[in-house]
Amino acid sequence: MQQLTAPLKRIKLGRNPRTYFDPKAMAELTESIRAHGVDTPIIVRPVVEDDFDFEVIAGGRRYRGAMDAHGEDFPMPIVVKDVDEVEARRIALTENIQRDNLSPAEEAVDAAELLGLHGGDRDVTAKILGWSRSTLDSRLALLNCSKAVLDALSERKINIAHAELLAALSKENQDKVLPVVVAERRSAADVRKLVESASCALAPAIFDRTDCAGCPHNSSTQAQMFGEAIGTGNCTNRTCFNEKTEKQLEVTAAGLRDEFQTVRIVRAGDNNTRVQLAVEGANGVGLEQAKACHGCANYGAAVSGLPDSFGKVYRGQCFDTICNMKKVAARIQAEKAASQPAKPDSAKSAPAAKSASAGSKSATAPASTNPSVTVIAESEKVKAYRVKLWRKALRADIGMNHELARQYLIAVVLSGHARQVDDAAFRKFFERIVGSEAPVSNLPKAIDAVQAAKESSQADLMIAMLFAAIEGLDVTYLTQLCKSHKLDLKKHWKLDKEFLELITKSEMMVLADEIGIRAALGDNFKKVFAKSKPEVIEALLKVEGFDYEGKLPKVLKF
Repeated sequence: MQQLTAPLKRIKLGRNPRTYFDPKAMAELTESIRAHGVDTPIIVRPVVEDDFDFEVIAGGRRYRGAMDAHGEDFPMPIVVKDVDEVEARRIALTENIQRDNLSPAEEAVDAAELLGLHGGDRDVTAKILGWSRSTLDSRLALLNCSKAVLDALSERKINIAHAELLAALSKENQDKVLPVVVAERRSAADVRKLVESASCALAPAIFDRTDCAGCPHNSSTQAQMFGEAIGTGNCTNRTCFNEKTEKQLEVTAAGLRDEFQTVRIVRAGDNNTRVQLAVEGANGVGLEQAKACHGCANYGAAVSGLPDSFGKVYRGQCFDTICNMKKVAARIQAEKAASQPAKPDSAKSAPAAKSASAGSKSATAPASTNPSVTVIAESEKVKAYRVKLWRKALRADIGMNHELARQYLIAVVLSGHARQVDDAAFRKFFERIVGSEAPVSNLPKAIDAVQAAKESSQADLMIAMLFAAIEGLDVTYLTQLCKSHKLDLKKHWKLDKEFLELITKSEMMVLADEIGIRAALGDNFKKVFAKSKPEVIEALLKVEGFDYEGKLPKVLKF
């Protein structure tokens, strides 16, 4: 990290988390800078553009104040951090939210963006901010407030208690209530009574209201501040109402799990933890990457748990926003490179940027939880199926090769893995081969049983012992054995119903691309995937003219 100065005209404003600048405070800051200059440097990162050398990460107010006070030639004190866009955003948010003069509304917006940059982990986000988990949750809940309510909070016309209560209402209802709350200076207690009644309106409820018709808690009393359409048909038993709502949200989410790997019920503040997967446009990842993303563990659907849209389903969501940002950037960069062939002398020289960034500490954004995804997600169910396949295929490939079995068994013992031989499996093999019950924990009886067995049976028991080792070996050593044996899984596996039932419909799309079924289906591909999961499975196993032999998806390889 290096502290320098740079003229304001060579610095451009970045994306500032702060959206509201108090005019009086800005005027005071400008006058202070005019009189005393800038004591605290702004944080910037190097950029290479025609008109700029740096971009502001943090210090937007000081930048504006200095520009107003001294103009574009003012030598601005800067601290240079050579970071990418994701890390720059993280620094800006953290620096901004730790300032004392932020309103709770601005804190909520910043906290939500930080939450998105940390994969939706509220505990981690709260720790970074130095907040308790309850403080974070209450701030994020403010994001269900309408713009008018957030503005009133920032302008101190209402306090945070009012805003937190109003957040439980739809934005339309908030805007109807707010003028009355402000004009009549209603207390938080008054607003609480109002919200407890109006937020349980039965008309927009997403659950079955059949039982509500005769319920003693079904009230037609009009709420004092609402019009007739809002105040009628309310449930006065908030606990029951919320329980039924949550149950219905879970039912909706459960119905999507055959189709998507990840299904989440999203609350206020969770919008930055997900993004709609797009192919084209400013936020598009490109066609090939979009196809690959369908197999990612973080691809799925969101079910709204917000008052304005309870139960609404948003399909095609990416829950790794950092990964998505990087894929979009990679697509844009690739398109630029394709349309503008590199010219040896066309790169702009930016001496100021180079000298400023020299010696600066490079910081990189945290690695995405999902690198470029091109295969089906490795769920626990798929992993179990895969290991089962490896064991079964290895046994089938070795078959009754006594010599090979003896060699592998010696190697297993020699490498210190004798204890991984599955005793229970071997006893079953013994009983099947010898035809008598296998002795347990009795060495003399075991010796007698083996000596009584035919010589051919004893030879077969060596193979059985290896098979028991294959059954008991840890996955790491099982994988090593498969590789040493050069096991060809293509000879032992063909697409089946058992495997397809383990994956979602979106993963089936990735599979269809990978092994060639999409091409075989042609125009019928979309029609097939518009059906239910059982119907899709049936269709994928009966593609006319498609050769299923030798088609092994990457996720099953060792």
